[in-house]
Amino acid sequence: MGICVRDSEGTFVLAKTVTHPCLVSDYVGEALGLHLALQWLSDMQFDSVDFETDSKLTYYAFLSNRNDTSKFGCIISSCRSLFTTSFSNSRVEFVRRQANDAAHVLAREDTLLASSIIYFEISNCIETLIINEML
Repeated sequence: MGICVRDSEGTFVLAKTVTHPCLVSDYVGEALGLHLALQWLSDMQFDSVDFETDSKLTYYAFLSNRNDTSKFGCIISSCRSLFTTSFSNSRVEFVRRQANDAAHVLAREDTLLASSIIYFEISNCIETLIINEML
């Protein structure tokens, strides 16, 4: 999983890759990615954050009040709870996959790594991508 944090102008702030210890379905993986981002930024006491996902299923489930007891539903419920308690003036948004390329590139990069990494400097694997998006 890959998380890329940028400021309001698109400039790189932080990034993180996380290897999940077991295989999960794509939709559960997307929900876990949102949860991971919420937890990580909550732990660092970030606020006023726009979280972006390119999973319509995750996005609409997050907005829904439906009670879903599946693994996916439990993760989404935990996302909602964490979001409500830790973030004000924040939102979760759906974006096209092309707008979320940095996170996907980081996730692919993670498959080559032995463990999770936090990037305090922009990684070579996403540098060009981010610069081009800012132009």
